[in-house]
Amino acid sequence: MGDNFQTGRITTLHRLVDRPTEELEEELVRFSLRRPLGLILPSLYSELEGPALSNIVNHLTKVPYLSQIIIGLDQASEAEYRDAVRFFSKLPQAHQILWNDGPSLMAIDNELREMKLAPQEMGKGRNVWYCMGYMLALDSVEAVALHDCDILTYDRSLLARLMYPIANPNYRFQFCKGYYSRIAGKYLGGRVSRLLVTPLTRALQHILGSRSADYLSFIDSFRYPLAGEFALRKDVMAGLRISSDWGLEIGLLMEMLRSYTPRRICQVDIADIYDHKHQSLSQDNDQKGLSKMSIDITKAFFRKLSTDGVIFDKGLFRTVKATYLRLGLDLVDSYRCDAEMNGLDFDVDVEERMVELFSENIMKAGESFLQYPLEQPFIPHWNRVVSAIPDIYERMITAVNQDREDFGV
Repeated sequence: MGDNFQTGRITTLHRLVDRPTEELEEELVRFSLRRPLGLILPSLYSELEGPALSNIVNHLTKVPYLSQIIIGLDQASEAEYRDAVRFFSKLPQAHQILWNDGPSLMAIDNELREMKLAPQEMGKGRNVWYCMGYMLALDSVEAVALHDCDILTYDRSLLARLMYPIANPNYRFQFCKGYYSRIAGKYLGGRVSRLLVTPLTRALQHILGSRSADYLSFIDSFRYPLAGEFALRKDVMAGLRISSDWGLEIGLLMEMLRSYTPRRICQVDIADIYDHKHQSLSQDNDQKGLSKMSIDITKAFFRKLSTDGVIFDKGLFRTVKATYLRLGLDLVDSYRCDAEMNGLDFDVDVEERMVELFSENIMKAGESFLQYPLEQPFIPHWNRVVSAIPDIYERMITAVNQDREDFGV
């Protein structure tokens, strides 16, 4: 059980007692009568063959308050799309599968690309963006949650706690971020969040002082800033710019602070223990795994801070690297003590090697930032797309229905 301490600039909703999931769901059913609720599931086809998604779907069949589920399906052939239709058919809720590689949606994607209105690279950001667009096209939902499809420790209580702060009409929140303890077997998880985002945020706070204090203290208020689980009001999605690379979660927080006061943003404890698929470190290839992730996330920080008037040069990047390295190594010792006291295994050498790799990638991110100043990492928001193509929502609904009619089971 967590404590009840409020820290930072946003409200934290703790797991103070083990409240029965059924009680939360009863309230959510009442809330849904006034504010219909939906869920987005961005999925790779390969996740249908993994151990996590079958359990997630089984739990979702018991969720009574969802009006709509949208599944974004990536990297699927025609036969695999048919298999996905069968796989998700057990869901009792209204649901649609966006076959992102299907001919109808690809035709829309090609048109948007020609107009420079589509995501420029494949990945989760693109998948989430199209799912948001489709959800905006529906009249049946007013609040939406999103979670990943590789959660090995999934229980439907996770969704109930994630959705509750946004669904409750008596709460002021427009956006809710989930957090949890990342435990992988007997090891501490959440390596990029623990060993990159936290020490990098604090290094930048130390170096920049008041120049970006609001933003950096906001990011440091989140207990798990890279969590892939969040919920938000539907109208928030229409004006939201999201990143197409690994900066998706950090970029999303940037967008929320840009558009909303922190009083409208909260975080909620959604699970005692959380584990999912782990990315490889890719120490020898900075275009893959955690190495690429660390570069994308660091560039997201630099882009945001530059909009606040911070002028970056190689000297400042070297200072950031040195300060980050010292703070990161200090945190490793803190994590070691925490892990050992809880009976977890902890490899100091592995953790410090990771901090050293991330420090090198801070410099790589800085060099890329300076070399490509016109890089456009954010996908245009859906209000802009609708302005350019007024009937885009109707066309997306037609495209999804067409693929289902032509290729579904």
